[in-house]
Amino acid sequence: MAARVASRNLRIGLIPGDGIGREVIPAGRKVLEALPSSLGLNFSFIDLEAGWGTFQNTGTALPEKTVETLQKECNGALFGAVSSPTTKVAGYSSPIVALRKRLSLYANVRPVKSVSADGNPVDLVIVRENTEDLYVKEETTQTLPDGTKVAEAIKRISETASKNIGKIALELAISRQALRDGGAKSHHKSPKLTVTHKSNVLSQTDGLFRESVRAVYDADKKRYNGITYEEQIVDSMVYKLFLTPSAYDVIVAPNLYGDILSDGAAALVGSLGVVPSANVGDGFAIGEPCHGSAPDIEGRGIANPIATIRSVGVMLEFMGKTEAAGVVHRAVDANLAEGKVKTPDLGGSNTTEEVVQDILKRM
Repeated sequence: MAARVASRNLRIGLIPGDGIGREVIPAGRKVLEALPSSLGLNFSFIDLEAGWGTFQNTGTALPEKTVETLQKECNGALFGAVSSPTTKVAGYSSPIVALRKRLSLYANVRPVKSVSADGNPVDLVIVRENTEDLYVKEETTQTLPDGTKVAEAIKRISETASKNIGKIALELAISRQALRDGGAKSHHKSPKLTVTHKSNVLSQTDGLFRESVRAVYDADKKRYNGITYEEQIVDSMVYKLFLTPSAYDVIVAPNLYGDILSDGAAALVGSLGVVPSANVGDGFAIGEPCHGSAPDIEGRGIANPIATIRSVGVMLEFMGKTEAAGVVHRAVDANLAEGKVKTPDLGGSNTTEEVVQDILKRM
């Protein structure tokens, strides 16, 4: 997959999924199609199925055809949202979780950035391990002799996965600083990595995560010497993240903590509707907005497309198309800075399409 990324002819898989995913993924396509011709990039697209609706229609949430097409034909992909049932449904499992495993997308990268530098500016990235922890979904329920039930879940942390996520977080800290040195706006003056864990209680699992990330840092001190390295217990991390978000640059965490921190951090910039992410492996990336399927606003035409559009930019970054990514990010930032054309979640009254068109004009 890595070799295909170097091509100027790029094929992108589009997986709308459920709910407002079907309303915002078309926005991502429009942005890719509107990139300046001077960049020399040519995009083609293929629509793919996955999600709860797909499961209801076909009996599988992630058709094998979707996986094979991504593996054999695509340079990258965009995933919308999925509506998962809150109770166990026989045969169903989350398609995005399955995709991460099938394509070895071991990192979920979620940038969170405020537009204004006033007050307590936010410019951070949460790097979440994507393949293990409690999300291995190995659970059991037992009935005790007195008739009461006890449920248990496996929390799996491996040295290999922890070192992989530590490596990508450290490299991201370096690349973010390079962008800042090149003129990108940020209040950060130097790179910093914060390792989040709960090893004071979970000494075996979180202890291994902490030790493994540190081992990557210690193994190449010459390369990582400029990075400030710190550790933070997850509960105090939540407190400090909301109190002084400007203190954080790159945060790396196991799957569950990263998931919680990522969604919580969206409150720092006003809405999940503006927070992007990318599921990243060696040579492939799937852009994915952080919001869910939002059934309460589905079909009303008011879903915020910015998280998806920013996810396009993040996907392009990991495909090595940094100039194109910059065009996307600057257009979105200009829209947010002006603050005139915005969806209801940001206090506006505009439609999804009106926001898309405003951003396209700025490209």
